[in-house]
Order: sequence, then structure tokens, then C-alpha cells
Amino acid sequence: MLTFLVLAVLTVAGGILTISARNAVHASLGLVGTLLMVAGIYATLNASFLAATQVIVYAGAVMVLFLFVIMLLDANRPVEEANPLPFVAPLAGVGGAILAGAFAILAFTYKDPRPLAESTAALANGAPGPVGETLLTRFLLPFEAVSILLLVAVVGSVALVQRPAVQADPEQTPELAALEGEVA
Repeated sequence: MLTFLVLAVLTVAGGILTISARNAVHASLGLVGTLLMVAGIYATLNASFLAATQVIVYAGAVMVLFLFVIMLLDANRPVEEANPLPFVAPLAGVGGAILAGAFAILAFTYKDPRPLAESTAALANGAPGPVGETLLTRFLLPFEAVSILLLVAVVGSVALVQRPAVQADPEQTPELAALEGEVA
């Protein structure tokens, strides 16, 4: 229980770092830490397949993709300009409150569709074959929805970090104006 509590606190701390960091690289490293702590939580629950998948797929491949996009777009500079969409923060707060309410309702009204022993037997104790078969047959729509959500997140992050190229006006730069005067 103590291990779970420590991992849970570190997971929340990594999430806070992810959303509060001004530098995109620092935010992505906070997300890597969060994903690794979630893998640790899976490991404490004896879900070794999920823990390994979490590390390999999310902390590994997806975060390498995110860091590649950040470096490719040169978005590792801290954000210093004014927020171009000032209404997003209140909307995120309202959306978060609605999501928290929905989770609370689900937590208090959830009924397990089948007994745990039957579910464990159906998935053969977490072996990759039955998990993959269940995931890609019975839960295909949610699986594809998550993949589309990840794609939209990557495209959205690329769209948000693109900055227009700043071109200097020769008339406003004293050094260039002096050089033009010497040439003419």
C-alpha cells in the first residue's frame, strides 16, 4: 500500500509538472515521468503485461514521437507571449469539472458485468493472445477511438506549436540600413 501511495503521489506530481511547465521539453519529460509511475502502479497490481506495455508503447514510442515533433518544430523555447486563446483556461476548468462529475457518477453507479474470476479466466491471466483478441474484437471501437484521439493530440500539438517565421525588415534594422548605405 505504501508503494502504491508513493507512486500515486509521484504520478500526480508528474501530471502537475506536465501541465504547468512553460517549456515543451520539460512538459514532455513530466509526462514521461507520469507514464513511468503509472507503469509502476500496474506493476504493484501484478499486471506485468500492462506495465511493460505502458513503458514500451507510451513512455517509449509515443514520447519519442512527441519529443521528435517538439525538436522538429523548435518548440522547446519557453512560452512568453500572451495567450492567443484566453477563453481556453475557463473552458478547460468547466470541462474538467464535468469530467470529474461523470467519473464520480460512474464510480458510484458501476456494476461489474461479470465476476472477476470469470473475467480472469477469459483473459487467461493477462496472456497477450487473449488480451489482444478481446481488445481487437469486443473492444475494437474504443481501441480505435483511443488511436484516433492520440492522432488528434499529435496533430493538435503540431498546430499549437507552429510559429510564423519572423522576417526582419531592412528599414527597421540599423545594421542593415548602414550596410545598404555603404553599398549604394
